[in-house]
Amino acid sequence: MKTPQRQVVADITPANVAGHTRPPAFNSYFAQVSGGEITAPVEKVYDGGARFPETLCAPPEIGDITVTRHYDPDRDGVSIRQARQLVGQAYYDVTVYTLDCDMRVFGTERVYPQALLIGLSEPEGDSSSGTPAVFSMTFSISTDSGQTSATI
Repeated sequence: MKTPQRQVVADITPANVAGHTRPPAFNSYFAQVSGGEITAPVEKVYDGGARFPETLCAPPEIGDITVTRHYDPDRDGVSIRQARQLVGQAYYDVTVYTLDCDMRVFGTERVYPQALLIGLSEPEGDSSSGTPAVFSMTFSISTDSGQTSATI
C-alpha cells in the first residue's frame, strides 16, 4: 500500500545539550517535512593513463531537514519569538513519523537527535490572500539514532 504525503509528519522536542540554553517547545506535529537525504561524497581518481577511475568514498552525510506548519499565533507566537534568539545555538530532537489512515504512528520513525536549529522562517503576509500563513524551521543534522532503515 502506498503512503500519501499527508501521512508524513515531524515532531521537534527540545534537546538537553550541556552548555546550551534549552529551546522552546513546539507542541504539535509539523505538517511538511523536506530534506534529510543521505549522500556520500566521492572522488574519482584516474591513475596515470587509466581508462576507468578508482572511486574513493567519504563518510555519508545527512542533509538539512526543514519542517513547516501553519502558523497559529496562540500556539506558536511565543515559541517563535524565543527561538528567533537561539538560531545557531539551540538543539532539538527531530522525529519524522509515517502515520496510518487513523493518524496513529505505526512504525519506522526516523530520529535525528541533537539537530542544530540553523534557520527560522517566520510567517509572511499578503493582505490580498486567504491562504494560511506558515512558518518553518531548518535543522543541521549530525547523526541519526539508527532507527531508520538507512543506517549510517
